[in-house]
Amino acid sequence: MPDTPDARGGDAAGRVDPEVLDELLAMRASIDNIDATLVYLLAERFKATQRVGVLKANHDLPPADPARERRQIERLKRLAEDAQLDPDFAEKFLNFIIEEVIRHHQAISASSADAAPGGSSAPDVAGAADVEPTADDAR
Repeated sequence: MPDTPDARGGDAAGRVDPEVLDELLAMRASIDNIDATLVYLLAERFKATQRVGVLKANHDLPPADPARERRQIERLKRLAEDAQLDPDFAEKFLNFIIEEVIRHHQAISASSADAAPGGSSAPDVAGAADVEPTADDAR
């Protein structure tokens, strides 16, 4: 489908004045840019938390850190309030990320134990490149 104003306007195309459609398209372009930024920021976050997962596995630390998770949730809720974002939404969002981080840390730990001689040691940090980036660490 061509990228014409009518195609990009979706249901609004042909039903609103051209000026309104232009404003709608401009706002949608801004939203698209923000969405792309969010994806890239999450990817960078997951790269960092993957490194945390490898470090934890190498030192027999548990995948989850409930005390840090609680602190991070409270911190994010305060930030959300300051930014005029629903703090309950912010908490749900961070909880989703934390669950994914823990899942990845558990997988790193399990694969480290499987790969190590005798099944007891974790791989070195260089092994982190073999793991997909995830919505990691709020820890």
